[in-house]
Amino acid sequence: MLIDISQELFSCNTFPGDPKPVPERLMSVEKGDVCNLTAFSMCAHNGTHVDAPFHFLPDGKTIDEMGLEPFVGECYVVQHEGDVTAADATAILAKASAAGAAKRILIGGKATVTAEAAEIFAASKILLIGNESQTVGPENAPKQVHLILLGAEVVLLEGIVLDHVPEGRYFLNAAPLNLGGCDGAPCRAWLMTP
Repeated sequence: MLIDISQELFSCNTFPGDPKPVPERLMSVEKGDVCNLTAFSMCAHNGTHVDAPFHFLPDGKTIDEMGLEPFVGECYVVQHEGDVTAADATAILAKASAAGAAKRILIGGKATVTAEAAEIFAASKILLIGNESQTVGPENAPKQVHLILLGAEVVLLEGIVLDHVPEGRYFLNAAPLNLGGCDGAPCRAWLMTP
């Protein structure tokens, strides 16, 4: 079974201060045009998206330099409310390892990864960490958590929707758009049950 874990783009959540996605109908069959044609403008970090190291690191890899491996493969979904502490991160990694899916971790719920948890995740050499918020770290001070994770080349999958997904092992596809030179990109993220 396939499970869509993406937000709809034009009604999506946005990080405070980021521009919202805006569609523009360029052509319309109803108005006599040969086809319907839509253009849109958006921030690379709107809705369900991924962050590349270049988002916070001037010499970090851009989204097109990341390859596809971090975004596609076995993952572990865990539900958590509140701050993810170092002890929580260790427990999450143990659950994911036991399930054979410790390279990609998705955290559902109103969870905020702390710097201490980020250090645990980064040291474990995971490829990707995802969450439902528009930022993995605290919304009022996201920099430290981003520096820790992106500095270890752990890509961030932000703005996913996991309220309908039970904990467990899944196959993840969160391949981003191939935006050359960009710090992040939108993606249509989905899970497949084993």
